[in-house]
Amino acid sequence: MRVGYALGSVATGSFGTVPGLLLLPYLTDTLGIAAGAAGAIVLLPKALDVLLNPVAGRISDHHQSPLGPRRPFLLRGGLGLAICFALLFAAPDLGSKTLNAAWVLIAFLACATSYAFFQVPYVAMPAEITDDYAERTRLMSWRVAFLTLAILVSGGASPAIRDAIGGRDGYRVMGLTVAVLLALGTIGAYVGTRRAPIGRPQQTTGTLRDQLRLVARVPDFRWLLITLMLQALAIGSMLAGIDYLARYVLRDPGAATIGFVCVVGPALLVSPLWLAFGQRFGKRTGFLAASGVLGVGALALSTAQHVPTWFVYVAIGIVGIGFTGAQVFPLAMLPDVAAVDSARSGVRRAGVFTGVWTAGETLGLALGPGLYAVVLALGGYVSSTDRSAVQPGSALTAIVLGLSLVPAVLIALSFISLTRYRLTADEVLEAR
Repeated sequence: MRVGYALGSVATGSFGTVPGLLLLPYLTDTLGIAAGAAGAIVLLPKALDVLLNPVAGRISDHHQSPLGPRRPFLLRGGLGLAICFALLFAAPDLGSKTLNAAWVLIAFLACATSYAFFQVPYVAMPAEITDDYAERTRLMSWRVAFLTLAILVSGGASPAIRDAIGGRDGYRVMGLTVAVLLALGTIGAYVGTRRAPIGRPQQTTGTLRDQLRLVARVPDFRWLLITLMLQALAIGSMLAGIDYLARYVLRDPGAATIGFVCVVGPALLVSPLWLAFGQRFGKRTGFLAASGVLGVGALALSTAQHVPTWFVYVAIGIVGIGFTGAQVFPLAMLPDVAAVDSARSGVRRAGVFTGVWTAGETLGLALGPGLYAVVLALGGYVSSTDRSAVQPGSALTAIVLGLSLVPAVLIALSFISLTRYRLTADEVLEAR
């Protein structure tokens, strides 16, 4: 069952990685759309999920099915996402920047909507699959292992496929390839969780607004959510900058693929180490340690214009080590918060918690590329339809700062909120 559930991360990892990595460069360097406008196109569909995700959670909380309240949404949302993602990069040349931008915007809106109805039920499932404190961490470790593998495959292969074919055809083939990964992850999670427990048949009460108000009053959830959003914003900005760093600073388009290997390769090894660290010292302490490693890696990247390429790869590897832990621990802490709240209130709100959680994460990841686009625009980045534009020195500096110093500051701010999280293992065990 752990493996079956974790297969869903093939879909979440692929969709969480590839648009953040390649959609902004596709808009600025293939369609020739100005950085500021491109950032808005990347941001707006994901911002919609801030409203949609809690609704998806509420709907799945109420859904009655022999398959459980969550699983039917996995299949519908995931397959819809695969189809829409293939269309995202499949636009014909419409002869106008405005029409090309409109195609991307509409397709990305459809992707975001489908993803909401896959991701929210998927992330809500662990709180109902098990009520064991340690088992949730193990379940999340499997999920993060598959998530890491999905990032490696999708994030590493996507730029390579694009560059091997070239031009818009390269993006089209890449989009179709990732759509296949999304479909495989969806079907794997749907089939793999067919024997998973579906939790007690409790029902939520009150309107969605009432539920959101109650969730907001849970302090541990509130501080965890703020931490998540700050770090998602940092990760989104770093992810958006990888392709620009490879092309204009390292002057090697293939470096984007190498960079992803440097992120994910160490992560495959350190995920069990983070699990052991959390079991010994606690989830919050583990999250703090992982966040510190992530921040150190981001700061090290600020030297990218002045150090050998190998040092840049080492810095990216440090980012990967921290990123792995920063995924394992909050994903294990969220079900704890939802389970404790359910035990204390007698009301099932896992879907609402998860809807708000994924909305915050999605917003952070969407704002990341938007923030990076603002940094590019302030640096005077020159958009082009054939990637031949010569970038001024200020743009090169912006490329580096947008994926290093800016994320490091955001990660530092996240420590303030994370230290306010107080839920302990004893409280979780008492709520069982």
